[in-house]
Amino acid sequence: MALRARPFLGQARFASKQAFAGSKGREMPAARSRATAPVDGLDATFTIRDGPVFHGTAFGANSNISGEAVFTTSLVGYPESMTDPSYRGQILVFTQPLIGNYGVPSNVRDEYNLLKYFESPQIQCAGIVVSDVAKKYSHWTAVESLGEWCAKEGVPVISGVDTRAIVTHLREQGSSLARISIGDEYDADEDESFIDPSQINLVKKVSTKAPFVVSAPNSTFHVALIDCGVKENILRSLVSRGATVTVLPYNYPVHKVAGEVDGVFISNGPGDPTHCQDTIYNLARLMETSSVPIMGICLGHQLLALATGASTIKMKYGNRAHNIPALDLTTGQCHITSQNHGYAVDASTLHPDFKEYFVNLNDGSNEGMMHKTRPIFSTQFHPEAKGGPMDSSYLFDRYLESVKMFKDSQKVYKDNRPSGLLLELLSKERVGV
Repeated sequence: MALRARPFLGQARFASKQAFAGSKGREMPAARSRATAPVDGLDATFTIRDGPVFHGTAFGANSNISGEAVFTTSLVGYPESMTDPSYRGQILVFTQPLIGNYGVPSNVRDEYNLLKYFESPQIQCAGIVVSDVAKKYSHWTAVESLGEWCAKEGVPVISGVDTRAIVTHLREQGSSLARISIGDEYDADEDESFIDPSQINLVKKVSTKAPFVVSAPNSTFHVALIDCGVKENILRSLVSRGATVTVLPYNYPVHKVAGEVDGVFISNGPGDPTHCQDTIYNLARLMETSSVPIMGICLGHQLLALATGASTIKMKYGNRAHNIPALDLTTGQCHITSQNHGYAVDASTLHPDFKEYFVNLNDGSNEGMMHKTRPIFSTQFHPEAKGGPMDSSYLFDRYLESVKMFKDSQKVYKDNRPSGLLLELLSKERVGV
């Protein structure tokens, strides 16, 4: 696949007001359709399909759910993990023995109108599994307990189970379909009772339905972000560095508006990247027709690789933690990274114009790629890492440096920052999620 770009000045120009027509409708519904009264002390069952059954105690919502069981070894940050759209459709097993001890913070917003303590406006995982839950919490930001929050969001939780045995099974057999059942136990042989989220286009469920804008005070650049399930701290990492961000739906034809922005960013998100064929096509056209700098994170990395003709693979149990070492192949430095993914790019299939950027020092999987001559790069891990670590946050600076160089190199200066009228027309929040 050829990746040579046409001269920038030869591109068709698009009117910003038409290109990014927005909506005011992003507000989340006030009432959660799945909300229940909190349960406490009821018998509950965690059933792995074709695997063991674990008996414990329910708290959170009084509902039965199924999904893909995965585990995280992160010691802190359960509010951020549970609201990460990349966990959509998954049952999250915490290896940390005690969860909930610092409660749940409020949905207060920061100076950029972004959620200060959450990565999206709601819990995204289908359910959670913990060894022990703290019913009494203590933290200056807390407004409710983990059980109260989960009940309000309609998310069931099971505690009092041997999470070490669960994780051992998942590591040996791979991520598996599972159920959390309150009360009656479900037969593990009833395949129809298990929903497989890998068969669903989960990105469609978490992506904004219309463009919205996050403004940076005294902004220097205008970046278009393809929302595949973007975390709030990715947006914050860009706007805090002076970039106003217009967030576009996952299938938006970004190549048609590349002349109106200074950079393109592809976000994280859930599920199998091959479901996003429209996004893959649009990214391929973008790289063929524009020289605009591009950066991708997590699912964005996989989609960018697929757009160049590379392949992705489903990992046995994925990488979900805050302590995974990734080696920068350009400097030889090792960074401790935050990760959440079940798919990876097959480095042996990378386009000849690209090279590996980072590699996972635990399992040798690909952690990033970069174009050999153009300002295009992506990472499998999360440089923004709300909850830490912040070793690789400099990559946002590197990306915006390439955006500045691209902007300065244009023969005719063009101010791509959105106009005041456009900022007034566009919604300031996700639309219809």
